[in-house]
Amino acid sequence: MAVLYFSFFDNAPSTLTEGLKATVNPNEYRQQLDAERQKKNDFFKTGSESPLTDKTSFKGLSYFAPDPAYRLVARLEPFADKTQKLVVHMTDGSEETYDKFAHAVFNLNGETCRLLVVKFQDTYSILFRDATSGKESYGGGRYLEIPAVQITDNQILLDFNTAYNPYCAYNPTYACPLPPAENTLPIAIRAGERYH
Repeated sequence: MAVLYFSFFDNAPSTLTEGLKATVNPNEYRQQLDAERQKKNDFFKTGSESPLTDKTSFKGLSYFAPDPAYRLVARLEPFADKTQKLVVHMTDGSEETYDKFAHAVFNLNGETCRLLVVKFQDTYSILFRDATSGKESYGGGRYLEIPAVQITDNQILLDFNTAYNPYCAYNPTYACPLPPAENTLPIAIRAGERYH
């Protein structure tokens, strides 16, 4: 079964998708993020396309506390060759081909970080692992989707509070993309979805 994404950005509140402005009202931002997380819990509990096989015991997903510090504007380093592809390995051993879009370069927790942004169909994503992977977050890595409104020619807004686990974290029958080796961060991204 192919991977299905749950997007934070379907009808998302404006603060979560507000152009390239990294600074937000912290209280309003936390309220809107909590509302989006509740909407996802409801979908997992009642949705017909929920990855859960046992919805009756589901008590809600686990998250790091919302932290506006993990919402930041990164510098984009686009590829000169716009036709570059990345073969992404899936958890079931199959492969998918993504377009290499650019690298996002930013400073976080005292480290300079560089992540590959890929495009699959009309979706821009970062598939990544960090120092929490396999401990506080899912070992297979997490995903960050970036709406097109958060991308310009030379900048991209990254909000790690919206990082989420793939469906295969909850149901092994799903085939999910594995982050490329270059997208392993040495720092802990204590934002977004946890895994328990």
